[in-house]
Amino acid sequence: MNIDDSKVFQAVESTAAVIGRIASEVWELAEIGLEEVESAAVHTRELSAAGFTITSTGTAGVPTAFVAEWRQGNGPIIGFLPEYDALPGLGNAAGPRQEARADGKSSGHGCGHNLLGAALTGAAIAVKQVMEKHNVPGVLRVYGAAAEETEGAKAYMAREGLFDDLDACFHWHPAPIAGVINVRMAAVNKMRIEFHGHAAHAGLEPWKGRSALHAMELAAHGLNLMREHLEPTARTHYVYEAAGMAPNVVVDYARMWLVVRDEDRARVVATTEWVKQIADGAAMATQTRAVVNLYYGLHDLLPNTPLAEHMQSVLERVGPPAWSEEEQAFARKIQQQMGLPEKGLATTIFPLQTNRTVGGSSDVAEASWNTPTMGIVMPTFPLNIALHTWPVTACGGMSIGLKGALTAARVLAIAALDVLTDEKLCAAARADFEKRRAGYTYVSPLPPEQKQPYGLPAWLNVDGSAEALGELEKQAQ
Repeated sequence: MNIDDSKVFQAVESTAAVIGRIASEVWELAEIGLEEVESAAVHTRELSAAGFTITSTGTAGVPTAFVAEWRQGNGPIIGFLPEYDALPGLGNAAGPRQEARADGKSSGHGCGHNLLGAALTGAAIAVKQVMEKHNVPGVLRVYGAAAEETEGAKAYMAREGLFDDLDACFHWHPAPIAGVINVRMAAVNKMRIEFHGHAAHAGLEPWKGRSALHAMELAAHGLNLMREHLEPTARTHYVYEAAGMAPNVVVDYARMWLVVRDEDRARVVATTEWVKQIADGAAMATQTRAVVNLYYGLHDLLPNTPLAEHMQSVLERVGPPAWSEEEQAFARKIQQQMGLPEKGLATTIFPLQTNRTVGGSSDVAEASWNTPTMGIVMPTFPLNIALHTWPVTACGGMSIGLKGALTAARVLAIAALDVLTDEKLCAAARADFEKRRAGYTYVSPLPPEQKQPYGLPAWLNVDGSAEALGELEKQAQ
């Protein structure tokens, strides 16, 4: 069955109000990862109203995650991966300069996840409309993928096998350009390293103390010496989270937060073992005790050539957003503020990339090792602007961001319907997936004892959050 693009455009247009509501409300809420109770409820409200069944909340031990599903007959199962977490410190008004929001909220969608989630949920609703109209069999499943910026829920979902029965899975991300995400993203481990020493008066009798801070400083030196001997694909970066309270007290507790990345799991695991040796060595040298808490990990993102090539063709048919002169002027003002060339917003499609590895990471990787997965980037902020900055937040709260989200929804909806209706494309995507994963059995990078995210707020447990989420859904109806 061949469904004309115009039919999909009409369905997305009829869903534009839904996409706009989600994007706007989640932008206003700006809830950081693992606290997105109301943002998740915005998505489940709209999905429920559109006829989806919310099959799970507090999914896989992540309180703000959910799964929604709609089915019609027997056919392929397609997944969508909306995100909706904001970032601390990136709150900004929806204007072309760095300025606080009128309500004083300091967090903001500096990665555009209000748009990301809106387009994916909207695309799923639009695909449902087309399937009903043309009697297309299949299953649509929307995964409320909470907390991507910290301890993304997709890793917990993958550990429970929630992606295993999918025929394909789709995602996208806001960006300064339009293109297909046919790249490998880095595998990652996240850990906290704690050092325990003995307190003492640093002036009167420091010899009675053992400094946890000295241990951490020595470990940091070891990590920086290690960098010289890592391959160019590796990344190690850290911050000190606890380093003492007063200089006249020998520090008895210190903690660093460390991230290790590389192009695959094997390299990340090897570097992590080296990190553990460095921590133990620093503890021995300072007569302190080291505890390494490896609490989160991800694979590298696995591409899929048939899906990438198909999405490139869809993207080229749909084209980038049609910007107004006012929107281009808004973008140029931002670039002026940032000291960048005033080139405005992207108006072309980026060529398809192959065999490229980038240094960033995403929990989309865990879906990609369990089912054929592909996504796109779409411009929602000006050229040469980086993610995790105030301009991304600003554009996400006005028409530039919404136009990008609507355009992304068109591409995602067409691609999903093509997999649903084209057996050859579906089979080719599966064959490529099996070839890339040949000889490898998926094992979750999450430690078995880590049942819930490390950073989960004390007030938000899985039972309480599910109850709260359900209550918010009722209020919204």
